[in-house]
Amino acid sequence: MSNHVPSTREQCVEADASDPLGAFRDRFQLPEGVIYLDGNSLGALPRHTLERVERTITQEWGQGLIRSWNDAAWFTKPTDVGDRIAPLVGAASGEVVVADSTSASLFQVLVSALRMRPDRSVIVSERDNFPTNLYMIQGTQELLAGAGRQLDRRLIHDDGPTLDEVLDDDVAAVVLTHVNYRTGRMYDMAAITEKVHAAGALMIWDLCHSVGAVPVSLGAAGADFAIGCTYKYLNGGPGSPSFVWVPQRHHDPARPALTGWQGHAKPFEFTVDYEPAPGITRFRVGTPQLLSLAGLEASLDIWDDVDMAQVRVKSLALTDLFIALVETRLSGHGIEVVCPREHDRRGSQVSLRIDGGYPIMQALIERGVIGDFRAPDLMRFGFTPLYLGYADVWDAVSVLEEILTSGVWQEERFARRGAVT
Repeated sequence: MSNHVPSTREQCVEADASDPLGAFRDRFQLPEGVIYLDGNSLGALPRHTLERVERTITQEWGQGLIRSWNDAAWFTKPTDVGDRIAPLVGAASGEVVVADSTSASLFQVLVSALRMRPDRSVIVSERDNFPTNLYMIQGTQELLAGAGRQLDRRLIHDDGPTLDEVLDDDVAAVVLTHVNYRTGRMYDMAAITEKVHAAGALMIWDLCHSVGAVPVSLGAAGADFAIGCTYKYLNGGPGSPSFVWVPQRHHDPARPALTGWQGHAKPFEFTVDYEPAPGITRFRVGTPQLLSLAGLEASLDIWDDVDMAQVRVKSLALTDLFIALVETRLSGHGIEVVCPREHDRRGSQVSLRIDGGYPIMQALIERGVIGDFRAPDLMRFGFTPLYLGYADVWDAVSVLEEILTSGVWQEERFARRGAVT
């Protein structure tokens, strides 16, 4: 695909025919008649996930029973699978462990960072960060206040204050999401990390909307900690576990918040006192979610064959096409494209701001174009290059145009709110 944006559906079909990633679509089980633009929230189902999970249930659990902790290597799955994620985030072997939820993993690394900067009293984040990150920071503040350590939270924003304005000798850690969950805006990871280090603070990155969507180079950027999820672009399945990245240079000084028995140096000696395991293993807590890990392993079989450079090229081409079609075909409907136009600042999603965004999205979903809505006014569309094509993008905008032109979205049924938007 060249830098040329297709101007007809026929050109989109031609682009799909020559797409080097086109064959990956057949490795996913996608419903007939659905254009799935929500892989940034929950990835599609890889075809061989069912077989892999069934094997874990019927053979490893059903036949192997408890022997599978050794015979099927259940016990080392968190680090074994972590090593398979490592290339997708620019990490070395032995630096990634599959963990719990992203919220719990953020708590783990945040407390570790704060322990490594005991004389500093400020945590920096951003007002537009995903709320769980802000809530976990608040919870950490409350917890440590009870232990006599008072921490302040400083939040940056596009309207100010800026990162430069809040960084000083009091900042212990900075917690930022690499790709913003609402707007798709992407930070320059290396530049931000360098700036944070210049202030003597530690840098924590949330990669939930980055891993599997854009190339990530944690090691090259010199970051200190990172966490991420596996159920979005990595297609691990609903509730698949998070991962934690800690570079080797921090393995000895880092002391996680949750000192569980599987993070112990000798867990099966059942000693009274905690002794941290060497390396990334100390960030394990309790028993791994083995059925979810089986689904994640199935997805990683696909990712083993993927060139992330090709994913990035196609991601930008898909989002360029979507933006161009929205601006040319829907210009009279009061839509604002909310994402950076610059390629180096855009992740793999596009958000549209429009009055009536929620019912419009529900009308789209009824017509088989699945995105999601983020309050107060954003329709969000994720672009997953492994199973989305250029003709899909063309057709999705055509459906949106029909909905807006007809006004069908104003029917009362589309305004009813579900528990999840």
